[in-house]
Amino acid sequence: MRHAELTMGRNFALAFDDGDDFVPELTGFCAEMGIRQAVIPMFLGGFRQVTLVGTNGPLEEPEAPVWEETVLHTVEAVGSATLAWSPENDVLAPHIHVAVGRKDLAAAGSVSHLLRAEVQFIQEMFVQEVLSPRMLRPLCGPHAVPTLSFGPCPEAGPL
Repeated sequence: MRHAELTMGRNFALAFDDGDDFVPELTGFCAEMGIRQAVIPMFLGGFRQVTLVGTNGPLEEPEAPVWEETVLHTVEAVGSATLAWSPENDVLAPHIHVAVGRKDLAAAGSVSHLLRAEVQFIQEMFVQEVLSPRMLRPLCGPHAVPTLSFGPCPEAGPL
């Protein structure tokens, strides 16, 4: 395990509107406000369509990450995230997880990593900027998984 004490900066409340493309709106807001790292303790609302990491078949390698996608429609969602900088791509790299319930299946649920989503009606979110330490999301380990780090990949040791 790694840890770091965080120095927090500005706090924001965001209200996404019907039809908003969730991830580009979030990253665009961060670019506009100069946010390079943050925590999102929670967000909630509806998605017309959401793309999550997941598969319908057996996992060929249970110890490897799953890269397949699944699309769900008309869901209610609650989630949280961390936002860190990708040193390989020089862009903000959100790590967003959601729990969603499908409105058409008696709120049957799914939980996974969010890739894309279109807002239905509204999404409400709180963003807490992190001033320090530097939070990065380099590709680490044998599967090159984007991993929250406070410097280089954890296996590389401390800065």
